[in-house]
Amino acid sequence: MTVFAIDFARLYRDHMAAAGKPKTREDWDERAGKMKQGQEKGIYTTALMGRMDFSDCDSLLDVGCGVGTVALSAAPHLDRIYGLDFSPRMLALLTENARSKGYSNIYPITRAWEDDWSDVPVCDIVVASRSSVVTDMADALEKLNSKARRRVYLTSLVGGYFIDPGILAAANRQRMPLPDYLYIVNILYRMGIHPRLDYIESENRLAGKKDFTQFSRKVGAILGELNPQEAERLKAWYDADPERARSGGDPFRWAVVSWEKSI
Repeated sequence: MTVFAIDFARLYRDHMAAAGKPKTREDWDERAGKMKQGQEKGIYTTALMGRMDFSDCDSLLDVGCGVGTVALSAAPHLDRIYGLDFSPRMLALLTENARSKGYSNIYPITRAWEDDWSDVPVCDIVVASRSSVVTDMADALEKLNSKARRRVYLTSLVGGYFIDPGILAAANRQRMPLPDYLYIVNILYRMGIHPRLDYIESENRLAGKKDFTQFSRKVGAILGELNPQEAERLKAWYDADPERARSGGDPFRWAVVSWEKSI
């Protein structure tokens, strides 16, 4: 058996089904209030924007735009930005954030990955930033590619964990990782696309907690309330290496997958 015999599109779908369903529209509507301001100046966003080429481009489609982190950062460089998301609350906040910054070139589109995209505009650049947890990656990549005139950029969390696996083990909450960029690269290869690959490292959600109380409270918010035994195991992990614990364990490492369209 060789790598050419592997159906990575099907393997991705099977892995995603085993790892759990992506968040729903209602989940993201609820989370929107905690993400009111786009973080255009964060480590991740600054690094991603530095890797994007805006030359000879007038328009951008931001898929899974949320409250506008990428859209707001790209707005000064381009004539038209379309922010696509399936969460009405996220899109309302995108519009509010654009208005507060004086941008009139950002247009919301209410759409899910699984929906019909036939009326979504073709743009010079298409971006899917931290929004590629989908049930069918092959379909998602076909859509991204079909809507790009010049370039596509998407990011995927390396390893598929949104929390250090050591913390999951300590809290006795082991879970299967989400499928990551290795599937994306191999599916693109089958599509005849040979992408560039780069990486961005950024702080995780548990970094900067001043003591174990804050740390365990945040872990509980992410994983669900800890029972006394789980909290005790987590405390042992925290005390074993306080410096690592203060950084929240392993940082997030994002794979940046990008490719040029033939003009």
